[in-house]
Parts: sequence; structure tokens; C-alpha cells
Amino acid sequence: MTRYVSGLHALNLGDRRTTPGDWHYSSMDWKRPFMLDSSTSPFGEWDIHESQVPGMGRVPVAGHMRACVDLIEQGQYGSAQGMRDQFLDNPSTTLPIMQQVWKLRGRQQWPQIDWLMGHEYYGQWLDFKEKQPQDAKAHI
Repeated sequence: MTRYVSGLHALNLGDRRTTPGDWHYSSMDWKRPFMLDSSTSPFGEWDIHESQVPGMGRVPVAGHMRACVDLIEQGQYGSAQGMRDQFLDNPSTTLPIMQQVWKLRGRQQWPQIDWLMGHEYYGQWLDFKEKQPQDAKAHI
């Protein structure tokens, strides 16, 4: 079990060499960063790393990919919208994002999640879905 910083707070932290993340660092409320618990997440410990957080020191923080899938899993579609081109902006993130989001396919919110992924990734999402086993059990 790991409590970690995620969401928009995490997108304003971390290594920007491979993904740009967000750019609203100074407007974030760092006294109460958005926190999640990996033990209740279908993504487990995937893409969680230690990083410096204002007022907290070095603590576990979601990487930019993890922060995006956490936003989706939490139903914060408006905050996740634009993730491919704005927060991630790196083709090497496409497959890992799709593989993680696919774990949500059994959720009641799957139609909204599927729409968002189609809007973000267009034909790549359709191709990915086509290649997935149709009888695979969903991770809820």
C-alpha cells in the first residue's frame, strides 16, 4: 500500500525529459495535494516514483502517465482531456496508457472512458481495442 500524490498535482511535478506534464505549478494548492492509495487502484504500484513535493519533502508521486490514468479512473475526464498532446506528448506513452485504461473496461463509466480514449487517440484506440481478447475478464 502506497499513498501517493496524483492528478493535476502530480502532473506539475516529476521528470519533464520524456513528458511535459502540466505547467500550472504556482497556482496549485500544495497544502492539500490530491492523494490516492495504490492498494485500492487497479493500476497497483505502476508508475509511482519518489519526487520532491512542496511542503512534504520526497514522497511517492504518480508519474505523468499514472496521473493521467488516475484522472480517468477517478472520473475527472475534463482534467484528463488533452492528455495525449498536452501532458504526455510522447508516442512511447500510447501503449502503456491504453494497457492501463483497458483495466477499467468493466466499470459502469466505461462508455465515458471509451469515448475519452477515442477522442484522444482516434484510430490507435480502435486498433488497440480490436486486438484485445473479447472474453477477458475486466479488472474492477
